[in-house]
Amino acid sequence: MVIGGEALVSRDALYAPMARLMTRDAWEAHFADDIEAILALKKERNAVILAHNYQTPEIFHGVSDIRGDSLALAREAENTAASVIVMAGVHFMAETAKLMNMDKTVLIPDEAAGCSLAESITAADVRALKAAHPGVPVVTYVNSSVAVKAETDICCTSGNARRVVESLGVPEVIMIPDEFLAQNIQNETGIRMITWPGHCEVHERFTPGEIRQYRRLHPGVTVLAHPECPPDVVAEADYAGSTAGMIDYVRRSGAGKVLLVTECSMSDNLAVMHPEVAFVRPCNLCPHMKRITLASIRKSLETMGAEVTIPPEIAARARQAVARMLAV
Repeated sequence: MVIGGEALVSRDALYAPMARLMTRDAWEAHFADDIEAILALKKERNAVILAHNYQTPEIFHGVSDIRGDSLALAREAENTAASVIVMAGVHFMAETAKLMNMDKTVLIPDEAAGCSLAESITAADVRALKAAHPGVPVVTYVNSSVAVKAETDICCTSGNARRVVESLGVPEVIMIPDEFLAQNIQNETGIRMITWPGHCEVHERFTPGEIRQYRRLHPGVTVLAHPECPPDVVAEADYAGSTAGMIDYVRRSGAGKVLLVTECSMSDNLAVMHPEVAFVRPCNLCPHMKRITLASIRKSLETMGAEVTIPPEIAARARQAVARMLAV
């Protein structure tokens, strides 16, 4: 989602989205100065900030220019006219933005903002899988390193995984690295998945019993689950989909009470967008996403660090896999 123009606005307007989440005094004390500095630096650097849906509200609503899930950020990163892209997300997202914008400067405010899925598999692991299953196409979740993407046939996100897999027209695929996403897509499509034991440290912690307990405590709640959750958790949900899919479901469903089975900043951000909805908030935080703060974004724009670079020989192959995904 592309947010409006570049002109700096009043503090009243900057605070307005936060009014339901914190007091004006708290916002002034902890966020206002950094937000104003970042907005000025964006103009000075000709920069845009891409914010994943799991970012905290002061980033998501306060300074971001483009918001969304991995697929939306990948698409919009390629379309931006800015010279500098700051990724308020994790490292693989910054790499994807760089892949699609090799002539632009891409910054990640904290190089330690990683991902348990991306760190679960290496390029050598992918080559071994391909050798063990010759001729079977490899579908790689974008939550992976650029080196792993370079070994794959096509990428996917949680939002387009089913469409990507079905587009191949084959009875069997290697789907990596998220084992649960692969199992959920297998259950939806009947296509056999050769999986890798990678898991999201946020979503793997949810259990079916936990979901049933929330239903008992909150009668009538609508449960939306991310497909990185285990299949038995997805089976307990009313809807399973990407963060973008969840946002769309809330917008069009008319549900009055919603439980989001995903990273808990999503509920905070949607509460700003949908004050008419009561959000039940199970709070599994992503420690990697939370490394990105207003202070680190400000420092990144001040120092122009840390810059994301990709060796050209890896970039060319990885970009093909991402481009194929975007074409589906």
